[in-house]
Formats: sequence, structure tokens, C-alpha cells
Amino acid sequence: MLSEGGCGVPSLMEALEARRVEVLGQTERLREQIAGPSEELSQAEERLARLQIARETVEEVLAAPSSPVPGTDAGEGAGGVAVAMVKAEAELDVTVMSPEYREIIALFATSGAAMRCKEVCQHLGLGTQPRHVEGMRSKLKRLVERGIQAEPSPGLFKVDGRKQGW
Repeated sequence: MLSEGGCGVPSLMEALEARRVEVLGQTERLREQIAGPSEELSQAEERLARLQIARETVEEVLAAPSSPVPGTDAGEGAGGVAVAMVKAEAELDVTVMSPEYREIIALFATSGAAMRCKEVCQHLGLGTQPRHVEGMRSKLKRLVERGIQAEPSPGLFKVDGRKQGW
């Protein structure tokens, strides 16, 4: 039988208590290690759910007949531009997917007005020096080529979805 105390030999109870404290510490460290990835997983799942909702909403909006933006012809406007944007992204058209082009497209989609290059520069807070206006003209011409914008008269641009089928 083991004795408590005596001869410097730890008792069975002391050995068990030491082992329990060791395993308890190990358990706490593992819980802390798990907490970080669990929180990251939870945040990732939340972002995934929001993206799924956004996707479903966009699909729903695109499936519904688009109501025209006031001041535009039927078939033009924000709904049509959204269709063109989705199509451009599906085709991996980097031009249309860039932030600069998205700003231009959003401006036309929300205003519904035909504008000249200088007006577009002003609305977007860019300079109106010739270099800015000419740079904008080349971007708008590129959007005309892709069927998102139209140029009804030289230098005048507006939303146009005829080439996209809307």
C-alpha cells in the first residue's frame, strides 16, 4: 500500500491530481485553439449566406420585367444595364468589370439622361481638362462597342441595350 507523504514518494492521489491539472491545462489550450477557427468559420458562413441572398435577389430582379427608369425609353435603364453587366461578367469582360467603368455605367443607369463626355467627368468628380474628357470619350466609345451605351449623335452618350436584347 502507498503511503501519503513519507520517503518523498508522491501518493497516488497527488499523482492523479498532478495529471488532472496537466490534462485540464491541455484541454483549455485546445478550447482556445478551436475558438479562433470556429469564429472564422462562423463569419465565413455568414458572408456566404449574404452572398447567396444577393445572388438570389439579382436573379429575381433580372427575371422580372424591368421597369424603365423615368426619362428613358422602355427597355433601357438600370434593369437593362444590370443584364448587360451580368452578361459582361459571364464573358469575363475585364473592361466592364473594372471599378471605373462600373461608376460610369451606374451614373447612366441611375440618371437615365444622355450626356456629353465633359458632363460625365463633372458628375464623376473628374477634371474637365481635355485629357480627362478624351479619356472619358474612349471609355464611353468602348461601352458603345459592348452595347451598354449608345451614341445617338456625335459626342452624346446614353444607356442602350438594343445589342444585348433588352
